[in-house]
Amino acid sequence: MIRPTRRAALLGTMAALPLPALAQPRFPDRSIRLIVPWTAGGPADLGFRIMAEVASRRFGQPVVVENRAGAAGTLGALALQEARPDGYTISQMHVGVVRQMLLNPRPPYDPINDLSYILQITGFVMGLVVRADAPWRTLDELLAHAQANPGRLNFGSLGTGSTQHLVVERIGLARNLSWTHVPYRGTADTLRALLGGEIDFASEASGWTPLVEAGQLRLLTTYGTQRARRFPNVPTLQEQGLDIVVDSPGGLIGPRGMDPAVVAVLADAFRAAAQDPAHLAFLERMDQPLMLLDGAAYREQMRRTMEEERALLRRLNLMPA
Repeated sequence: MIRPTRRAALLGTMAALPLPALAQPRFPDRSIRLIVPWTAGGPADLGFRIMAEVASRRFGQPVVVENRAGAAGTLGALALQEARPDGYTISQMHVGVVRQMLLNPRPPYDPINDLSYILQITGFVMGLVVRADAPWRTLDELLAHAQANPGRLNFGSLGTGSTQHLVVERIGLARNLSWTHVPYRGTADTLRALLGGEIDFASEASGWTPLVEAGQLRLLTTYGTQRARRFPNVPTLQEQGLDIVVDSPGGLIGPRGMDPAVVAVLADAFRAAAQDPAHLAFLERMDQPLMLLDGAAYREQMRRTMEEERALLRRLNLMPA
């Protein structure tokens, strides 16, 4: 039997303990919202939907994908500025989240310090595609046509200031070419516009893979360090005399100030989901590399990327005054 004085002391000690020490709720105990800042149907959307399904089984709670397309893919990062840092709202991350804040004269967030970096997952193979019935069979032929017809060609990408957009602008600078950019809300929209004849060529991520394999589109070049595994006969930009290399890693972020333990739970689940056979098969189909990095390393890489992007935008005269 506990004496009254000891009981009072014990109750006083328990009352003084912080609530988490008495009952730490399991994470997650409800659904997680995963924002994908692109339209449904593109490679980023499809890959993250596969991982969300796998992670849902691991958590025992649904991971609900919410598409928020527009604003060059920054609507996910913007939504995180208003979200609680409890791990129940997370977003797909990409290089444009950094770049768009450099392009904005009054950036609404700091892409390095106002986000929690959870996990880098994969890179994106990107390239330039034309319709199968287009007259250009090589990149040199397309560029020669652009040289002879300044300003006449239209090209599409998923948004002004996106990686896909800036690659073409860099090509134009290198070869003294001019053309017209038409921004779209996502890869699927861009490719539909290309197939429909609204634009002459598209600079996009590997959502074009099935259409190229089906003979509807022709891939003229890819932007990475090496040739795409599925298209070994298609040269890179570097192989065609252009000193341009683009590897575009993507991953997961959350609001600033997340509990490291919650970050670890999310990272572990999505790391396992990224290596699930269903997701690996998707990456193989899209020719995307798996590029896993933990949150700290991912944040440091994005910090270096921000400085590189700043220098590039200055060379392209795109930095705000």
